[in-house]
Amino acid sequence: MDKRMTEQRLSAASTVALPRNAVSAGTTDRPFAVNWRAFGLSLYLLALVLPIYWLVNMSFKSNEEINSTMTLFPHHPILTNYIHIFTDPAWYMGYVHSITYVVINVVISVVVALPAAYAFSRYRFLGDKHLFFWLLTNLMAPPAVYALPFFNLYTAVGLFDTPWAVALAHCLFNVPLAVWILEGFISGVPREIDETAQIDGYSFPHFFIKIFLPLIANGVGVAAFFCFMFSWVEMLLASTLTSVNAKPIAAVMTRTVSAAGMDWGMLAAAGVLTMIPGAIVIWFVRNHIAKGFALGRV
Repeated sequence: MDKRMTEQRLSAASTVALPRNAVSAGTTDRPFAVNWRAFGLSLYLLALVLPIYWLVNMSFKSNEEINSTMTLFPHHPILTNYIHIFTDPAWYMGYVHSITYVVINVVISVVVALPAAYAFSRYRFLGDKHLFFWLLTNLMAPPAVYALPFFNLYTAVGLFDTPWAVALAHCLFNVPLAVWILEGFISGVPREIDETAQIDGYSFPHFFIKIFLPLIANGVGVAAFFCFMFSWVEMLLASTLTSVNAKPIAAVMTRTVSAAGMDWGMLAAAGVLTMIPGAIVIWFVRNHIAKGFALGRV
Protein backbone atom coordinates (compact mmCIF):
# COMPACT_ATOMS: atom_id res chain seq x y z
CA MET A 1 0.00 0.00 0.00
CA ASP A 2 2.80 2.40 0.91
CA LYS A 3 4.67 1.51 -2.28
CA ARG A 4 1.59 2.33 -4.40
CA MET A 5 1.15 5.70 -2.70
CA THR A 6 4.86 6.51 -3.17
CA GLU A 7 4.68 5.58 -6.88
CA GLN A 8 1.56 7.75 -7.36
CA ARG A 9 3.27 10.74 -5.72
CA LEU A 10 6.39 10.30 -7.88
CA SER A 11 4.30 10.09 -11.07
CA ALA A 12 2.32 13.18 -10.04
CA ALA A 13 5.53 15.09 -9.31
CA SER A 14 6.98 14.15 -12.71
CA THR A 15 3.74 15.18 -14.43
CA VAL A 16 3.80 18.58 -12.71
CA ALA A 17 7.48 19.05 -13.55
CA LEU A 18 6.89 18.65 -17.31
CA PRO A 19 5.09 21.98 -17.85
CA ARG A 20 7.82 23.77 -15.89
CA ASN A 21 10.44 22.35 -18.21
CA ALA A 22 8.30 23.23 -21.19
CA VAL A 23 7.86 26.79 -19.94
CA SER A 24 11.56 27.20 -19.30
CA ALA A 25 12.34 25.78 -22.74
CA GLY A 26 9.81 28.14 -24.34
CA THR A 27 11.30 31.04 -22.43
CA THR A 28 14.74 30.14 -23.72
CA ASP A 29 13.54 29.88 -27.33
CA ARG A 30 11.47 33.09 -27.33
CA PRO A 31 14.39 35.52 -27.90
CA PHE A 32 15.37 33.43 -30.93
CA ALA A 33 11.90 33.94 -32.43
CA VAL A 34 12.07 37.68 -31.76
CA ASN A 35 15.41 37.82 -33.59
CA TRP A 36 13.83 36.16 -36.61
CA ARG A 37 11.09 38.79 -36.65
CA ALA A 38 13.66 41.55 -36.40
CA PHE A 39 15.65 39.93 -39.20
CA GLY A 40 12.58 39.78 -41.43
CA LEU A 41 11.73 43.39 -40.67
CA SER A 42 15.30 44.43 -41.47
CA LEU A 43 15.13 42.68 -44.84
CA TYR A 44 11.83 44.41 -45.60
CA LEU A 45 13.21 47.84 -44.73
CA LEU A 46 16.33 47.12 -46.77
CA ALA A 47 14.19 46.23 -49.78
CA LEU A 48 12.37 49.57 -49.42
CA VAL A 49 15.43 51.74 -48.90
CA LEU A 50 17.78 50.10 -51.41
CA PRO A 51 16.14 51.45 -54.61
CA ILE A 52 16.05 54.98 -53.17
CA TYR A 53 19.68 54.77 -52.08
CA TRP A 54 20.73 53.40 -55.46
CA LEU A 55 18.92 56.26 -57.22
CA VAL A 56 20.72 58.83 -55.06
CA ASN A 57 23.99 56.98 -55.60
CA MET A 58 23.62 57.10 -59.39
CA SER A 59 22.71 60.79 -59.36
CA PHE A 60 26.24 61.66 -58.18
CA LYS A 61 27.97 59.54 -60.83
CA SER A 62 28.91 60.16 -64.41
CA ASN A 63 27.61 57.93 -67.17
CA GLU A 64 31.07 56.44 -67.63
CA GLU A 65 31.23 55.31 -64.02
CA ILE A 66 27.64 54.01 -64.08
CA ASN A 67 28.20 51.93 -67.21
CA SER A 68 31.68 50.69 -66.28
CA THR A 69 31.38 49.27 -62.76
CA MET A 70 28.80 48.74 -60.06
CA THR A 71 29.88 50.49 -56.88
CA LEU A 72 28.10 51.15 -53.59
CA PHE A 73 29.55 54.67 -53.44
CA PRO A 74 30.52 57.06 -56.24
CA HIS A 75 34.30 57.03 -56.67
CA HIS A 76 34.29 60.53 -58.16
CA PRO A 77 31.15 62.34 -56.92
CA ILE A 78 29.88 65.06 -59.25
CA LEU A 79 27.12 67.69 -59.07
CA THR A 80 26.96 68.19 -62.82
CA ASN A 81 23.61 66.43 -63.13
CA TYR A 82 21.90 68.62 -60.54
CA ILE A 83 23.54 71.80 -61.85
CA HIS A 84 22.29 71.05 -65.35
CA ILE A 85 18.73 70.53 -64.10
CA PHE A 86 18.68 73.78 -62.11
CA THR A 87 20.21 75.83 -64.92
CA ASP A 88 18.39 74.44 -67.96
CA PRO A 89 14.88 75.99 -68.30
CA ALA A 90 13.68 72.93 -70.18
CA TRP A 91 14.34 70.90 -67.01
CA TYR A 92 13.38 73.09 -64.07
CA MET A 93 10.28 74.43 -65.81
CA GLY A 94 9.04 70.84 -65.90
CA TYR A 95 8.88 70.90 -62.11
CA VAL A 96 7.15 74.29 -62.17
CA HIS A 97 4.52 73.01 -64.61
CA SER A 98 3.92 69.84 -62.59
CA ILE A 99 3.56 71.67 -59.28
CA THR A 100 1.24 74.24 -60.91
CA TYR A 101 -1.33 71.79 -62.26
CA VAL A 102 -1.08 69.57 -59.17
CA VAL A 103 -1.91 72.49 -56.83
CA ILE A 104 -4.79 73.60 -59.09
CA ASN A 105 -6.15 70.07 -59.17
CA VAL A 106 -5.95 69.55 -55.41
CA VAL A 107 -7.74 72.83 -54.68
CA ILE A 108 -10.52 72.17 -57.21
CA SER A 109 -10.98 68.55 -56.14
CA VAL A 110 -11.26 69.30 -52.41
CA VAL A 111 -13.47 72.38 -52.87
CA VAL A 112 -15.88 70.50 -55.15
CA ALA A 113 -15.83 67.30 -53.08
CA LEU A 114 -16.63 68.94 -49.73
CA PRO A 115 -20.24 70.02 -50.47
CA ALA A 116 -20.86 66.88 -52.51
CA ALA A 117 -19.68 64.63 -49.68
CA TYR A 118 -21.78 66.60 -47.19
CA ALA A 119 -24.88 66.15 -49.36
CA PHE A 120 -24.32 62.40 -49.75
CA SER A 121 -23.80 62.04 -45.99
CA ARG A 122 -26.60 64.26 -44.64
CA TYR A 123 -29.39 64.14 -47.21
CA ARG A 124 -31.43 61.43 -48.92
CA PHE A 125 -32.65 62.13 -52.43
CA LEU A 126 -33.80 60.19 -55.47
CA GLY A 127 -30.91 58.25 -56.97
CA ASP A 128 -28.36 59.25 -54.35
CA LYS A 129 -26.82 55.78 -54.09
CA HIS A 130 -26.76 55.35 -57.86
CA LEU A 131 -25.10 58.74 -58.31
CA PHE A 132 -22.53 57.90 -55.65
CA PHE A 133 -21.78 54.60 -57.36
CA TRP A 134 -21.50 56.34 -60.73
CA LEU A 135 -18.88 58.70 -59.28
CA LEU A 136 -16.83 55.76 -58.08
CA THR A 137 -17.03 54.03 -61.48
CA ASN A 138 -14.84 56.81 -62.89
CA LEU A 139 -12.00 55.31 -60.85
CA MET A 140 -12.42 51.91 -62.49
CA ALA A 141 -11.25 52.98 -65.97
CA PRO A 142 -7.58 53.66 -66.73
CA PRO A 143 -6.55 57.18 -67.78
CA ALA A 144 -5.80 55.92 -71.30
CA VAL A 145 -9.55 55.59 -71.93
CA TYR A 146 -10.02 59.35 -71.52
CA ALA A 147 -6.83 60.53 -73.24
CA LEU A 148 -8.27 60.90 -76.76
CA PRO A 149 -11.58 62.57 -75.72
CA PHE A 150 -9.75 65.06 -73.53
CA PHE A 151 -7.24 65.76 -76.30
CA ASN A 152 -9.97 66.56 -78.85
CA LEU A 153 -12.01 68.60 -76.37
CA TYR A 154 -9.17 70.73 -75.03
CA THR A 155 -7.78 71.33 -78.53
CA ALA A 156 -11.18 72.62 -79.62
CA VAL A 157 -11.63 75.00 -76.67
CA GLY A 158 -8.03 76.20 -76.54
CA LEU A 159 -6.96 74.56 -73.28
CA PHE A 160 -4.42 72.22 -74.84
CA ASP A 161 -0.86 72.64 -73.54
CA THR A 162 -1.93 74.53 -70.42
CA PRO A 163 -1.76 73.50 -66.73
CA TRP A 164 -5.55 73.82 -66.57
CA ALA A 165 -5.94 71.01 -69.11
CA VAL A 166 -4.11 68.50 -66.93
CA ALA A 167 -5.66 69.79 -63.70
CA LEU A 168 -9.23 69.50 -65.01
CA ALA A 169 -8.55 66.08 -66.54
CA HIS A 170 -7.26 64.76 -63.22
CA CYS A 171 -10.41 66.02 -61.52
CA LEU A 172 -12.26 63.18 -63.25
CA PHE A 173 -10.40 60.78 -60.95
CA ASN A 174 -9.64 62.88 -57.88
CA VAL A 175 -13.10 64.36 -57.26
CA PRO A 176 -14.78 60.94 -56.83
CA LEU A 177 -11.88 59.79 -54.66
CA ALA A 178 -12.13 62.89 -52.47
CA VAL A 179 -15.94 62.56 -52.21
CA TRP A 180 -15.62 58.95 -51.12
CA ILE A 181 -13.00 59.77 -48.45
CA LEU A 182 -14.75 62.88 -47.13
CA GLU A 183 -18.17 61.20 -47.02
CA GLY A 184 -16.79 58.69 -44.54
CA PHE A 185 -15.35 61.39 -42.29
CA ILE A 186 -18.51 63.52 -42.46
CA SER A 187 -20.69 60.52 -41.58
CA GLY A 188 -18.61 60.12 -38.42
CA VAL A 189 -19.69 63.58 -37.19
CA PRO A 190 -23.01 63.47 -35.24
CA ARG A 191 -25.97 65.15 -36.91
CA GLU A 192 -26.82 66.87 -33.63
CA ILE A 193 -23.99 69.34 -34.30
CA ASP A 194 -25.72 70.50 -37.49
CA GLU A 195 -29.07 70.82 -35.74
CA THR A 196 -27.60 72.70 -32.77
CA ALA A 197 -25.85 75.19 -35.05
CA GLN A 198 -29.09 75.74 -36.96
CA ILE A 199 -31.02 76.38 -33.72
CA ASP A 200 -28.33 78.84 -32.60
CA GLY A 201 -28.90 80.86 -35.76
CA TYR A 202 -25.72 80.05 -37.70
CA SER A 203 -25.93 80.43 -41.45
CA PHE A 204 -24.84 77.35 -43.37
CA PRO A 205 -21.63 78.89 -44.84
CA HIS A 206 -20.60 80.21 -41.42
CA PHE A 207 -21.39 76.88 -39.76
CA PHE A 208 -19.62 74.86 -42.43
CA ILE A 209 -16.42 76.91 -42.43
CA LYS A 210 -16.09 77.85 -38.75
CA ILE A 211 -17.49 74.77 -37.02
CA PHE A 212 -17.75 71.80 -39.36
CA LEU A 213 -14.48 72.02 -41.29
CA PRO A 214 -12.28 71.84 -38.15
CA LEU A 215 -14.09 68.64 -37.18
CA ILE A 216 -13.17 66.94 -40.45
CA ALA A 217 -9.72 68.49 -40.85
CA ASN A 218 -8.16 65.02 -40.85
CA GLY A 219 -10.41 63.97 -43.72
CA VAL A 220 -9.54 67.08 -45.73
CA GLY A 221 -5.84 66.39 -45.20
CA VAL A 222 -6.18 62.75 -46.27
CA ALA A 223 -8.24 63.65 -49.35
CA ALA A 224 -5.77 66.36 -50.37
CA PHE A 225 -2.87 63.93 -49.92
CA PHE A 226 -4.35 61.24 -52.18
CA CYS A 227 -5.35 63.82 -54.79
CA PHE A 228 -1.82 65.20 -54.76
CA MET A 229 -0.21 61.78 -55.12
CA PHE A 230 -2.40 60.75 -58.07
CA SER A 231 -1.89 64.02 -59.92
CA TRP A 232 1.84 64.08 -59.20
CA VAL A 233 2.65 60.57 -60.45
CA GLU A 234 0.14 60.36 -63.33
CA MET A 235 1.99 60.59 -66.63
CA LEU A 236 -0.23 59.53 -69.54
CA LEU A 237 -2.78 62.36 -69.45
CA ALA A 238 -0.14 64.89 -68.43
CA SER A 239 2.01 63.99 -71.44
CA THR A 240 -0.88 63.74 -73.90
CA LEU A 241 -2.49 67.08 -73.01
CA THR A 242 0.76 69.09 -73.09
CA SER A 243 3.50 69.66 -75.63
CA VAL A 244 5.85 72.57 -74.82
CA ASN A 245 4.39 75.31 -72.63
CA ALA A 246 3.10 73.03 -69.84
CA LYS A 247 5.19 69.89 -70.24
CA PRO A 248 5.47 68.07 -66.87
CA ILE A 249 8.68 66.72 -65.43
CA ALA A 250 7.64 63.12 -66.15
CA ALA A 251 7.57 63.93 -69.85
CA VAL A 252 10.76 65.99 -69.70
CA MET A 253 12.61 63.01 -68.24
CA THR A 254 12.14 61.16 -71.53
CA ARG A 255 14.57 63.68 -73.08
CA THR A 256 17.45 61.76 -71.52
CA VAL A 257 17.31 59.29 -74.42
CA SER A 258 19.53 60.36 -77.31
CA ALA A 259 21.71 58.89 -80.02
CA ALA A 260 24.52 58.56 -77.49
CA GLY A 261 22.32 56.40 -75.27
CA MET A 262 20.57 56.89 -71.97
CA ASP A 263 21.82 59.66 -69.69
CA TRP A 264 21.49 57.63 -66.50
CA GLY A 265 23.02 60.20 -64.16
CA MET A 266 20.70 62.97 -65.33
CA LEU A 267 17.69 60.66 -65.10
CA ALA A 268 18.64 59.62 -61.56
CA ALA A 269 19.09 63.24 -60.43
CA ALA A 270 15.69 64.16 -61.88
CA GLY A 271 14.15 61.18 -60.09
CA VAL A 272 15.63 62.27 -56.75
CA LEU A 273 14.25 65.78 -57.16
CA THR A 274 10.87 64.36 -58.18
CA MET A 275 10.56 62.51 -54.87
CA ILE A 276 11.13 65.61 -52.75
CA PRO A 277 7.67 67.27 -53.17
CA GLY A 278 5.91 64.03 -52.31
CA ALA A 279 8.09 63.54 -49.23
CA ILE A 280 7.33 67.10 -48.09
CA VAL A 281 3.58 66.58 -48.47
CA ILE A 282 3.73 63.28 -46.58
CA TRP A 283 5.64 64.99 -43.75
CA PHE A 284 3.01 67.70 -43.31
CA VAL A 285 -0.06 65.44 -43.50
CA ARG A 286 1.37 62.39 -41.73
CA ASN A 287 -0.71 63.00 -38.59
CA HIS A 288 -3.92 63.39 -40.62
CA ILE A 289 -3.21 60.17 -42.51
CA ALA A 290 -2.51 58.26 -39.27
CA LYS A 291 -5.76 59.51 -37.74
CA GLY A 292 -7.62 58.65 -40.92
CA PHE A 293 -6.42 55.06 -40.77
CA ALA A 294 -7.22 54.94 -37.05
CA LEU A 295 -10.79 56.07 -37.72
CA GLY A 296 -11.17 53.44 -40.44
CA ARG A 297 -12.04 56.02 -43.11
CA VAL A 298 -9.10 55.26 -45.43
